[in-house]
Parts: sequence; structure tokens; C-alpha cells
Amino acid sequence: MEHVRMVIFDCDGVMFDSKKANEAYYNHILSQFGKPPMSSLQCDYVHMNTAERSVTYLFKNDRKLKDAIAYWREMSYLPFIPLMEMEPYLKLFLEYLRPAYKTAISTNRSDTMNPVLKHHGLEGYFDLVVSCLDVKDPKPNPESLIKILDHFGLSPQETIYVGDSEIDEAAARAAGIPLVAYKNPLLSAAYHVTHFKEIEDLLERNRTAR
Repeated sequence: MEHVRMVIFDCDGVMFDSKKANEAYYNHILSQFGKPPMSSLQCDYVHMNTAERSVTYLFKNDRKLKDAIAYWREMSYLPFIPLMEMEPYLKLFLEYLRPAYKTAISTNRSDTMNPVLKHHGLEGYFDLVVSCLDVKDPKPNPESLIKILDHFGLSPQETIYVGDSEIDEAAARAAGIPLVAYKNPLLSAAYHVTHFKEIEDLLERNRTAR
């Protein structure tokens, strides 16, 4: 932590508990085509992946796939944003970080990220937001993380990435960025935490020890 100058966040499962929102969103799409609600395995998949990947996965080998993709493209996520619950202490942690540290988001969300930030009063807390629309290959490909590093001219060793999934673990490893695993003890990570105050304490101890 002693050389850290930037903190990168994943969105779903880190900044927000978005399971209720995502389940409602994708179950709505499924219901439009007479399909049952998602299984627990399907819920885990859509929680980590892009919307296009998720719809394709949910309708795999289904003749309605093209229609489902078309319906998804026209459907708004905005009614589901209020179901997202901000993680405890997130805003206070962001206030602690700025302006000493750069802050960024690397997410597999698409055009929903900015409305999410606006709804939850987080506009202006991040120096850069990279969604799946800003890269050719979304996570687990490290492109989004490398794009953030290049934007600020920082090295992986000057950065930490806060993620919660195997996709985050793979992207961080490929980019060479230390992973802070959030509420997931099963991930291989430099640090494991269950609360943002723990990351703040780690940064503060190293800052005062310099």
C-alpha cells in the first residue's frame, strides 16, 4: 500500500449491492418471453458480466435469442436503479481518498453507470469511469484497467483494484494490479476486506509511516 496513488473500483458487488436490481431487470426480460425466473447460477453470471453477455447466456440455444437481444436494447435500466443499495461507508471512503488519491471505476456496466452515480449522489467523486462501452474487450480482459493506468500515467504498483468476483481477480492479475477482494474470501488477492474503512485504515497506516 505504501506506493498507492490510485484506487479503482468495480461497481456491482463492491460499490453497490445490486443483486435485487439485476435480478428484477433480467427476470423482467425473461418473463416477456415466457421463461421462468433465473436460477442461482444464472444470477451469479449476470451479476459479473455485461448485459449483452448476460442476455445471450440466459437465452442460449433459444430461438428467441435475437428477439430477446432486441428487447433488451430498447429496455431501460433506469426503473431498477433505486433497487441498488450503496455499500456502507462508500461515500465517506471516497471523501477520504480525494484529492490525495486518483479514483476510477472499471465496470462491465454500459450506459447505466452514469445514471447510477447520479441517482446515488456520487457524481464528481471519480476522476475516470471506464465501462464496457469504452473498451473492445470487457473484463476479465484487463483492457479497462490498462486504459485507466495509461490515462493517469501510473504503474500497476501505484494502484489497487477493489473487486468482488473471479472476473475482477482475472482482470487484476492480467493487468498486474494488486487486488483488494471485497466480501469474497475465496479470491486470490493482496488483501481481503469486508468494509471500506478497512482499506482506509490500510492506506492511512502506510501514509503516516512514510
